Amino acid sequence: MSAKKITNKETIEIFQEIALYLRAEDVAFKPQAYEVAAESLSNLQQELSDLYQTCGATCLDNIPGVGKSMTEKMEELITTGKLAYYDELKKKYPFDMLSLSSIQNIGPKTAMKLYKELGVKTLRDLERAAKANKIADLPGMGKKSQDTIVRGIAYLKQDSGRRLIHDVLPFAQELVTTLKTVKGTTHVDIAGSLRRRKETIGDIDLLATSANPQTLVSAFKKLPQIHEILEEGSNKLMVRYINGLQGDLLILPPDEYGAALVHFTGSREHNILLRERAISKNMKLSEHGLWKGSVRITSRTEKQVYKHLGLEWIAPELRVGSDEIDKAAKKELPDLIEYGSLQGDLQTQTDWSDGTASIEEMAKAAKAYGMNYMAVTDHTHSLQIARGLDEKRLTQQAAEIDNLNKKLKGFRILKSTECDVLKDGTLDLSDEILKTLDVVSISVHSHTKMNKKEMTQRIIRAMKHPLVNIFFHPTGRVVTKREGYEVDMDKIIKAARDYHVALEINGSARLDLHEQYIRQAIGHGVKLIISSDAHDPTHFGHLDYGIGQARKGWCTKTDILNTKPLKEFLAALKKK
Repeated sequence: MSAKKITNKETIEIFQEIALYLRAEDVAFKPQAYEVAAESLSNLQQELSDLYQTCGATCLDNIPGVGKSMTEKMEELITTGKLAYYDELKKKYPFDMLSLSSIQNIGPKTAMKLYKELGVKTLRDLERAAKANKIADLPGMGKKSQDTIVRGIAYLKQDSGRRLIHDVLPFAQELVTTLKTVKGTTHVDIAGSLRRRKETIGDIDLLATSANPQTLVSAFKKLPQIHEILEEGSNKLMVRYINGLQGDLLILPPDEYGAALVHFTGSREHNILLRERAISKNMKLSEHGLWKGSVRITSRTEKQVYKHLGLEWIAPELRVGSDEIDKAAKKELPDLIEYGSLQGDLQTQTDWSDGTASIEEMAKAAKAYGMNYMAVTDHTHSLQIARGLDEKRLTQQAAEIDNLNKKLKGFRILKSTECDVLKDGTLDLSDEILKTLDVVSISVHSHTKMNKKEMTQRIIRAMKHPLVNIFFHPTGRVVTKREGYEVDMDKIIKAARDYHVALEINGSARLDLHEQYIRQAIGHGVKLIISSDAHDPTHFGHLDYGIGQARKGWCTKTDILNTKPLKEFLAALKKK
């Protein structure tokens, strides 16, 4: 009997769960190796088993971020359908670490505690324990922790079946790139919530035009990213991809393409407003075109559709059914920041704390990505789980940065830190050491269960500090994992304005700030920065997700400080 064919998704989940078990056991370094391998596999556009069949372990060795040990484990999974090391861990800890750790307020150590103390093995067990009030009675937990866990379970259910945009967009872009090379194909575009850059994605829909539709259909069916064909018509294919998501490929006549792209991009609320506007002008808008009576008005492109409706073209990120139609009618839409506009990255972690690579490796990766400068922002010593730096180590790091800046050409590494805001609003480092930094950035990682009033006061006290320049991930949320701490964002935004502190738009899975707060911030004249929160050289691509978030919040280039050259950026940061 041949070994079960294991999918990339299953391999990724195994590696992620191993990393969590190791973190629960306080094992150093090893968890990061599994996490980096899992992330590299999530960007792979081909099944590992197919890759291995082509050129064996040699191909596995060439996957970025995968070392010899990980290659051997992947080979074992491919050839046997299982991993002995993982099976040993599951025998030792027979509970669903991956699912439990996806809930807000439950890290790997808490998940282990819930298993050992209450026998919690699954999310259902967790929900039952919370409803029976058992979690509140555990030492170090309490009623507030239990309530947060209940909310986290509800949050997870709400997003069930959806994937983080970081996992979906590169996959979809690879599909588009490949399909555009098919003979006779004239257009291929991503549609739906993915084109609007929603934070989580439920499916991958593609629209296309082609002089040879059947050739395009045939090519699509043969792609290695397709797991199975669910439905097939003359101009439409419904498939399930190897990442588990479903999606459609719809091939359209050129005359309908613009209207169809508007319709299938959405949102539903935006489309309703467009149709109402068409009716007010004695026209009819559908996915098949824009009509005046029985005559179809030219709608080959989206810009033509919007123009005939008396509107500026509206970027997909703004199509939410808010005031974008009114602004487009008055030609008051912002000139949104463009992808590729950033000159520096202001949050990067290295192997001095919880990153995977050296400062030099991170700098070279940032430069290769197109950056001219980068701030090293390793954690400070109160965050012991992330090997935070005390003042002595921060001074040693500064010396290394000075040496690297002499060596690197056309690139500058900034001395910075992700300084923890302590419970009382004071900072984790002395003023003496903060004054040696090029940029002082602060963040909250501890005591996240404080009530809204206390948390808001704590943060504002930190922002008042005369040396503070940037407040990282202001609400503390991580998309699909936690909603964040309770905080009065109206007051935080006003404090950012009053104390001249830039707010961060974080391009990692945090995607913090939410676009609602971004728009509110720029309305108050608050400056923003966009960061990758890179913990590995492969993470600089997160900057584009930050830009997408900024575009959803109506940001222009001038709203984002790190679109400026280094000298201008540093000058703009100075406290008034």
